[in-house]
Amino acid sequence: MQRIDTLLSHVWMVRAFLKHSPEAEEDEELCEVHRTLYDYMLALGGPLKERNAAAYLAQARKKLSKLRKARDDFAALQPQVSTHTNFQMANASLTAAVDEIARVLVAAERDEARQSAISKD
Repeated sequence: MQRIDTLLSHVWMVRAFLKHSPEAEEDEELCEVHRTLYDYMLALGGPLKERNAAAYLAQARKKLSKLRKARDDFAALQPQVSTHTNFQMANASLTAAVDEIARVLVAAERDEARQSAISKD
């Protein structure tokens, strides 16, 4: 839970950058990317506040496909929107953070399965 929340700080910065960029005012698809990033983080806020790791991880898994789609959409849009270094770095940062979140979720699922198998023995 803590590792994902740390990674979400990168997602938040990309979201803030996109939201406040003049380019986003002109591009509805780009607006949809920053809205999706916000929705993902908002969905995890309650379980994080309650320190409910099981609910947090379940929600993170449930919404991961939308987060990945936002990553992919931004990667496709970015060269068309701007080739400025800030946009390139935002793309790299979002890609790295989302990929690492996915890896953390896979590892957590493996750990949960192992713990379940151990407790059945």
